[in-house]
Amino acid sequence: MKTTADILILGGGVIGLAIALELKLQGASVAIFCRQFEEAASQAAAGMLAPQAEGIPPGALRDLCIRSRDLYPEWIQKLESISGQSTDYWACGIMAPAYCQADFPHEVTQWQRASEIHARQPNLSDEVIGGWWFPEDAQVDSRKLARSLWLAVQELDVPIYHGITVQEVVHQADRVTHLRTSDGEYQAGHYILATGAWSQDLLPIPVVPRKGQMLAVRVPDPTQLPLQTVLFGSESYIVPRRNGQIVIGATSENVGFLPGNTPAGMQQLMGRATRLVPAIANYTIEEFWYGYRPATPDELPFLGASPYENLTLATGHYRNGILLTPITGHIIANWVLHQEADALLKAFHWSRLTA
Repeated sequence: MKTTADILILGGGVIGLAIALELKLQGASVAIFCRQFEEAASQAAAGMLAPQAEGIPPGALRDLCIRSRDLYPEWIQKLESISGQSTDYWACGIMAPAYCQADFPHEVTQWQRASEIHARQPNLSDEVIGGWWFPEDAQVDSRKLARSLWLAVQELDVPIYHGITVQEVVHQADRVTHLRTSDGEYQAGHYILATGAWSQDLLPIPVVPRKGQMLAVRVPDPTQLPLQTVLFGSESYIVPRRNGQIVIGATSENVGFLPGNTPAGMQQLMGRATRLVPAIANYTIEEFWYGYRPATPDELPFLGASPYENLTLATGHYRNGILLTPITGHIIANWVLHQEADALLKAFHWSRLTA
């Protein structure tokens, strides 16, 4: 039986890495198992930090998302100082333009008329009749965030076992005894499940993959970027980067782990994006890609306790994985190390869907 650290994190995406970072900064002995870094859900994320623009209903998820968004500026500064890698965090605000007032579940009092919306953001389609402006929402480059976290935990000497597949979580009664992996059997004092869309392979919890296709176009001159804020439309979202790239997303497909981009997916994304910002039709397509978001039946994550007393859950973040990365690292580290149960954890308990 091999040992690695007191705490073993299953999953090397942004959630697992953020938890490892926080645990290590608090002095814990921690290691990470990562099957394939490139498969993480961050590949299907544009990096919007948009708890208000997305119209998340009032409740525990909205509260958690807003808390996490508000952590971002200080958390990013700490992360980048450790990793030396920029994440391109940009407090640009997010606009939710609409073709009709019923397009978004926001308060009517937040509504801005067409003249206000078009003045704030030129180059929108004439079909846009108004919308909402959320100056506190922001964005981060999800790929750079993942890379920065990866470098930060390495800088702190957290062992990352890359290329190892966990095949089984072995337990007796209410405790995990060890893991069976592609590299033999491993044991730790505590385990954290952060395997995203693959979580159901290891535990009987309802987390399934939701495929998202995305694409990016390139503006010839970054100083002439046609958008200065993220657009969260009723049909798609459009995320401008300061380097001249514009990210367009995303499909949401219940097709399991079916790989690849499809003509239908690309046509859907381009059609919806050019309806909202017609100028996009004239930019060069730079790349297209896909990934798998971890979805639960109620679209809330599983955080905290599990059926086993020495295994903690941090999975099922679905559309909000990038947004919830800082708060998840904080809450889970405090739960594992100090048995501090955040007031919101009860809403994300695994048993809520077992009745």
